[in-house]
Amino acid sequence: MKSVVLTAIGGPENLQLTERERAPLAPGFVRVRNKAVGVNFIDIYQRKGLYPMSTPCVLGQEGAGVVVESGAGASFRPGDRVAYLSGGEAYAEEILVDAARAALIPAGVADDLAAAAFLKGLTAEMLLKQVFPLKPGQSALISAAAGGVGSLLTQWAANIGARVIAIVGEASKVAAAKANGAHDVIDRSATPETASVVRALTDGRGVDVVYDSVGAATFNASLDSLALRGAMVTYGNASGPVPPIAPLELTRRGSLTLARPSLFHYATPDRLPSMAKEVFDLIGAGILRPTIAQAFPLERAADAHRLLEAGRTVGAIILKP
Repeated sequence: MKSVVLTAIGGPENLQLTERERAPLAPGFVRVRNKAVGVNFIDIYQRKGLYPMSTPCVLGQEGAGVVVESGAGASFRPGDRVAYLSGGEAYAEEILVDAARAALIPAGVADDLAAAAFLKGLTAEMLLKQVFPLKPGQSALISAAAGGVGSLLTQWAANIGARVIAIVGEASKVAAAKANGAHDVIDRSATPETASVVRALTDGRGVDVVYDSVGAATFNASLDSLALRGAMVTYGNASGPVPPIAPLELTRRGSLTLARPSLFHYATPDRLPSMAKEVFDLIGAGILRPTIAQAFPLERAADAHRLLEAGRTVGAIILKP
């Protein structure tokens, strides 16, 4: 079968299409023929060495497809349509998936949308329902609000009844953030000092929570945007990892709390089924409206990485094996 192999840590040119042998099926696993594979920033972090990987390896954390073979004890059968979290190996025509990390795709959800929304939707659920459970009437600042996770976060937070202040990277994304339910949108390319704008929009109070996936470039501004006893949730490193911070600095800024969650610590086998059901239910109800910015054939995985890294897209990027 065809897979995209990362031959060495570094640039996207190190992603090479390769023929590989199919691995044997283990108990509790299913073999999935991929229909679509999600491309995520974690793939870029691994490719560049921020999250260490041994090469050669196959990247890719999520996908959607059809079960073609089921191992002993697995809960899925051939013909089932599933979306999955894999922890790697998804950039391929087929993948072996731990059945405990997969979920049935409802009939009304297309494979492409499932691949575009599974990891990102689960991330939004983790952030909004578990890390900082957002309540009606609270205020949230969402960075990269037109991206794959940010779009779903904005839609979901607005549906909860929170006031959403969205930050986007360029003027062309303002309309998308507004359409997703943001009450206010800040274009960071035109307004680098975002914290002062957030303060002005909240009558000097600041927001209850910041969900920040950008990392180093926005970390201090995000802290400066928080209200007394506010919560900073940093969950991505698109601009690089955040700098070290002393606990007393959080006290000085207003007794803030700081969280750095990983989806794989939340979407555990005991929690994933209910998390996935909520994501798919909200997609079915039209509350979550995932969009696909662009689909690439498997052999153009490097181009998909370049596009995602450029930060110019609205929505998700997928690969089509």
